[in-house]
Order: sequence, then C-alpha cells, then structure tokens
Amino acid sequence: GSLRRGMESNLIVFVVDSSGSMAGKDRLQAVTGAVMSMLRDAYQRRDKVAVITVRGSTPELVLPPTGSTEVAMRRLDGAPTGGRTPLGEGLMLAHEVIEREHRKDPTRRALLVALTDGRATGTQGMAGVAKASAVIAQRKLAGCLVIDCEQSRRVRLGLARKLAEQLQAACVTLPEISAESVSGVINTI
Repeated sequence: GSLRRGMESNLIVFVVDSSGSMAGKDRLQAVTGAVMSMLRDAYQRRDKVAVITVRGSTPELVLPPTGSTEVAMRRLDGAPTGGRTPLGEGLMLAHEVIEREHRKDPTRRALLVALTDGRATGTQGMAGVAKASAVIAQRKLAGCLVIDCEQSRRVRLGLARKLAEQLQAACVTLPEISAESVSGVINTI
C-alpha cells in the first residue's frame, strides 16, 4: 500500500552514500532537495525526516529526525562529502534511529531509503552490510527502498540489488539522481 494514504505520519530515514567526490556531492544535493520538498508539502506536515551520510571513517546522523525545513536546511547545507564508504555502519545507525523513534511513537511508520551503489569500503566491509541488513529485515520496523546509484560501467556489480534482497526492499534505478526523481519515487511507495 501507499505510504501516503490516510493521516498517519511517517518517519523517512535517508542513508546516503556521500563518499566519492562528485557523485557524493550530487547524491547529497538530491537528498537535500527531496527532504526540503517533502517537508514543505503540507500534506506531509506530520512527517519527520532524518538523513545519515555514509562517508569517511564513520557514518553521521547529519539530520536527526525533524519536521522543520529550517533545521533541515541548516544541517544539510554544506555537509561534507568524499572519502570511504562505511555502508554497514550507516545502515546500523539508521536502524538505531528507527528503533528510538519507534519507542517514542509506535504508530509512526518508518521508511528507510538508501542511496548507494551497494559497495562498502569502510572497516566492516560487505560483511557489515549483510549483518546490518539482516537486523533491519528481521525487526521489520521499516519499509525499505534502495535507490541504485551504481555508475553505469561496462560490468555492473549489482551490489545495490543484492542489498535490496537482503533488506527485503524494493530496488529502483533512476535515470538521474535528482531531488525530483528521489521525492517522486518515494511518493509512489
């Protein structure tokens, strides 16, 4: 069913791979734009949005769950990009945020949206991704969506699709990663 039907409020947690120089910046910009348009949408007034960036040595909750456009803009503007990709650690952090919000308000539905090519180059590597995915899939506190950001190479690794399978999530490839395409796909869920 659609996440948008009825008046329940949702918690949408973005896990965005902002490692790599250009691509990381583009993805973070797309997520920032999507967050802003979601929070401005009066229909979703009661929704909360959070953003976790996966880059460098550890993931960071750059935007703790909020319904405020002002807070979102301030926190997301100029968040750092580049470096390694601690993806498993980022997914675990998302899980902790979702758990915490669930305890506060069990009626709020959660959606975890991961923008990633599925590769993990942080200390826990791919094993960390598998472990985190198993925990999230088991707890069933969130619907999950993977937005596959793999740069089209000749040989596709298909790791984002594998991550989606582990999370029991939908996996989509967007023709381009932009604020419009990201918010558009979330609205169809």
